[in-house]
Amino acid sequence: MSSTATVDPKIVKQLRDMTNAGMMDCKKALEEANGNLEEGEKILRKRLGLSAAKKAGRETKEGIVASYIHLGGKVGVLLEVNCETDFVAKNENFREFVKDITLQIAAAHPLYVSRDEVPQHLIDAEREVAAGQVKGKPEAVVQKIVDGKVDKYYATVCLLEQAYIKDQNKTIRDIVNQKIGEIGENIIIKRFARFTVGE
Repeated sequence: MSSTATVDPKIVKQLRDMTNAGMMDCKKALEEANGNLEEGEKILRKRLGLSAAKKAGRETKEGIVASYIHLGGKVGVLLEVNCETDFVAKNENFREFVKDITLQIAAAHPLYVSRDEVPQHLIDAEREVAAGQVKGKPEAVVQKIVDGKVDKYYATVCLLEQAYIKDQNKTIRDIVNQKIGEIGENIIIKRFARFTVGE
């Protein structure tokens, strides 16, 4: 489909609803994908990811600290998310995103923001357990299985690698990158604390 060909506005709106990207971005992605919704979404996600990568080095000195209390005061979350400007920090879209992340932390109980925060001795222990479970297999197979199990461990304990509770096909990192693409500023989940009564 050439860029002059028309894309059904209903499909453009559908893609916008799925991704929260701008109308023109959705239209361009669909034109590139010959009107195919699934392909258009892939193109858009790739583009939003690239857009996020370009912004990743920019300083984030603004932001908010948000809290969430769940289960009648049994679970609480404190979260700091940074952005580049005070304007974005006050933006409803940004605040809604931060609220969603507090819900994620309350529900999915991550222990760290990202892989580089996980202590090496825990990773070594995971590798040892995984290797012990597949003893006797060829070394290359063992290595592949161990790497896979360690990746699963990261996906459990690291917030950015967890499946998003509102859409299991995306990780929190995908959601952050999508929001960076929408808002046009670098966003960093800085730190969080999760409290449970009795723990």
